[in-house]
Amino acid sequence: MRIRGRDRHDKLAFLNSVRTLLIAATLSLGAGAPSWAGLSVGWDDLPDPTVQTFADPYRDLSPEQFDDVLFVVRLRGRLQQDVGTDEDRQNWQELLHETEDALAAGGVDVDWLLGQREVVTERREKAGTLGNPLYDGQEVTLSGFAIPAPADADGRSVVYLVPERGMCSHMPPPPPNQMIRVMLDADWVPSYVHEPVRLTGRLTISPTDHQMVVVDGLMPMRATFQLEADKVETLKNRTDGLEWSQDATDILRAAGRRKTGGQAASE
Repeated sequence: MRIRGRDRHDKLAFLNSVRTLLIAATLSLGAGAPSWAGLSVGWDDLPDPTVQTFADPYRDLSPEQFDDVLFVVRLRGRLQQDVGTDEDRQNWQELLHETEDALAAGGVDVDWLLGQREVVTERREKAGTLGNPLYDGQEVTLSGFAIPAPADADGRSVVYLVPERGMCSHMPPPPPNQMIRVMLDADWVPSYVHEPVRLTGRLTISPTDHQMVVVDGLMPMRATFQLEADKVETLKNRTDGLEWSQDATDILRAAGRRKTGGQAASE
């Protein structure tokens, strides 16, 4: 499937460039501000904007088409193995042809699409891990949900900040450049998992990779950023607009309605 979307990608690239220039100008104008006045930063500002726009044919698939592609991969895998009865294998072959034909009718070239997996995986890895260098070393203020973590080696309190309630417990962790490892100098620690807070401090690109027990068990905590927090403010959910993401809720609700049963699958 040669997805048509060049115009959209070019437009996004242009908007990212404009946004980067505006951010740089803002940082320059604020260079003389007091050190305690953190630059207000949103979660969308944290990823490196230069690697966010790229050709991703999987992105343009409908949910049904994406599920069908996974179904094709699994059926092909079964047929390549010496498993199942003759009747089973005949049924699998028929299902495979039926699914491939449906994808082809929708303009999806399955073999070409699968051949793009490694390229797309590498691009997505960069998009999800690289941090925006404009904020490296800056004093910032950012709101999110705090997850208590074991103390650092020097005994300092540590929390992880994520953009949505439920991440790392009921939902998977966010991409590394959407997670911040926070070092706390104060005695404050979250009263509960995913407590909404506003933090101010020095933000640096300092990738870390730890594992720790959250609500549902051992969880990988990969963070692109580290924040040396100088100020902590606890927030109220509704007042500050920190709520469950409806998109994430819909994804969880819809997972069981797929042919694949909502099972996790490598992209």
